[in-house]
Amino acid sequence: MFSLHHRLVRSLLLCGWLLPATAALAQKSPPQSPLPAVVALALQAANIPQNAVAVVVQDAGATNPPLIRLNAEQAFNPASLMKLLTTYAALDMLGPAYTWSTEMLSDRLPVDGVLDGDLVIKGGGDPNLTLEQFWLLLRQLRARGVREIHGDLLLDRSLFDDEEIAAAAAVPFDDQPLRPYNVTPDALLVNYKSLRLQLLAGSADQAPALLVEPRPTNLNILNRLRTTHDPACGNWKSRLHAEYLEDAGSPGNTRFQLILSGDYPASCGEKTWQLGGMSHAYYIDGVFRQLWQELGGAFSGRLALDKPIPSPLLPLARSESPPLANVIRDINKYSNNVMARQLYLTLGAEWLKRGNQGQDPAVRQTLRPAGANDAARALYAWLTRQQLNFPELILENGAGLSRQERLSANSLAALLQHAWQNPLMPEFIASLSLAGVDGTLKKRLPHEAIRAQAHLKTGTLDAVQTIAGYVRDRRGQWQIVVFLVNHPQAAKAQAAQDALLGWVYARED
Repeated sequence: MFSLHHRLVRSLLLCGWLLPATAALAQKSPPQSPLPAVVALALQAANIPQNAVAVVVQDAGATNPPLIRLNAEQAFNPASLMKLLTTYAALDMLGPAYTWSTEMLSDRLPVDGVLDGDLVIKGGGDPNLTLEQFWLLLRQLRARGVREIHGDLLLDRSLFDDEEIAAAAAVPFDDQPLRPYNVTPDALLVNYKSLRLQLLAGSADQAPALLVEPRPTNLNILNRLRTTHDPACGNWKSRLHAEYLEDAGSPGNTRFQLILSGDYPASCGEKTWQLGGMSHAYYIDGVFRQLWQELGGAFSGRLALDKPIPSPLLPLARSESPPLANVIRDINKYSNNVMARQLYLTLGAEWLKRGNQGQDPAVRQTLRPAGANDAARALYAWLTRQQLNFPELILENGAGLSRQERLSANSLAALLQHAWQNPLMPEFIASLSLAGVDGTLKKRLPHEAIRAQAHLKTGTLDAVQTIAGYVRDRRGQWQIVVFLVNHPQAAKAQAAQDALLGWVYARED
């Protein structure tokens, strides 16, 4: 997966197809400026050398030289700061009112409350098709009088290249495949393909009680968890283990078992454990059956993965996502990886669609599924139109959940400066976490003077700690701040980053 994207990016750079040649590349790099003493001391205390750090601080909207510039042109792993590029480009390319749709269709209409044909659910790549939204979609069917479905369930997930996605997932990002951040994108992503397990500590050596939502009908849960009297709750998730096993059944009626094991400290009380679900198709099947039964509907068919999608189709129900301006808030404030990857692939799908505009409708209907290469081409084309030259940029999934993606502090600062001057600036900035108030920064700097004075995006991976965004200093002037750390001790870099944020807010000159 990486080698494919790496070759794509390098070929684009070498041929000059997307990135314009500019005299700036031939000029000498601007001089570096030293870090404030409080920041340098914090890095030293964390055993992080300054050559593992990149920093840019500059006035927002101004053309004067940066206040601080350290290793700014070096390519770093930005972690989730890559979402800044994906979300801002999408906001500019698609517009803040852009929405995704999910449809339920059939080759015939229901008669007297009975649908005597297959039900097709067509995915439109919605990043925000939550359990509630999926329930409302099914509720539309019931509201239109449908009680019984005698055909099979067919899933149209053709918008995105699921073979490419599966090939990338075959190389695990880490050893936590069921963590929600590892959920892969899908044209029909329902409820982030996740389960919410509410754990309630029981008596010693007894299994904690479980409240599970959703509860797919094709999933059995075997609770082998054990309550212990450990006085420290600590990193309780590291003590738990989950594993899915497939129970072979009749075609279309495959069942799964989720086995939970490990020790749960009674001192933890009540906690929420989020887990990724089964494969997308089987997860949708199980949740569909659960919700349809709860709505009083009957379904006698199977999940038919072997059937072609019929044509033509008639619309039965339709769900529309919140607008893009709302979606990017969830992506950036809570660093939602699968939503970011959905958005990234949407850019590829739109790039393919717009490249086919003007052609015969029959041709447009046969557009191939969008993949990561298409999304990369869309982003590079946008960068060219905006005259943003990021020669070190390497893309993989647009979310930052990657060991290969690269971006420099200089490029991030240029992106933030560009966004500051865009009419859509308020929508973009509103998607960033407010220091000490919400999102990934809710518990960070809550008692400092900078609280609520900075809109920032954070990024964290093993050996990576990053932060970037906008700080309103005590004089009321807005500053762009980028701070990247790539080092084995990066987890200890937060104190240095917070020291820089505080220095930017309180500086005298």
